[in-house]
Amino acid sequence: MPDQEPITRVIGATRRRIHQAVGRRVHAHGLNPERFWVLVNLLEAPGASLRELARRLRMDEPSASRIMTSLARRRLVRARPDAEDRRRRKLELTLEGRALAGVLVPVAVEVRQAVEAGFTDEEKATLRRLLRRIGDNMVAFEGPASPQERAQAAGEAAARGGEG
Repeated sequence: MPDQEPITRVIGATRRRIHQAVGRRVHAHGLNPERFWVLVNLLEAPGASLRELARRLRMDEPSASRIMTSLARRRLVRARPDAEDRRRRKLELTLEGRALAGVLVPVAVEVRQAVEAGFTDEEKATLRRLLRRIGDNMVAFEGPASPQERAQAAGEAAARGGEG
């Protein structure tokens, strides 16, 4: 491919390839890539709120909520009241969800390793920084559509120490 190929095309093609690779590996479990990543992330961050999960996965809260609803219908996840904050609900995997997530973790490891294959630690850090900058550029270009997205964008910028 030419060096001057639009970055948007490269990012889009890369995202599609990852999505397809994950989809092929999780289809037999009745999952799509989005549901797969939610289950894996709930195993990695048990007790997260919906907002925390959405932020972790860099998705909007309505999308995260729809995915959680579909996984709850399958009895793979549930929301429990937070003992410290009655307004907040903690998300957790059910026994069935933990069993399935346990089967899925090797897929997540495999995909993550495939994506990062051949990169040095320095190259991975640079790539993360550059991709985050692209995300920030898109927020600046489009502007967050909701107060939640604005808070999420501000939180991500603060977590990076203002890196941009």
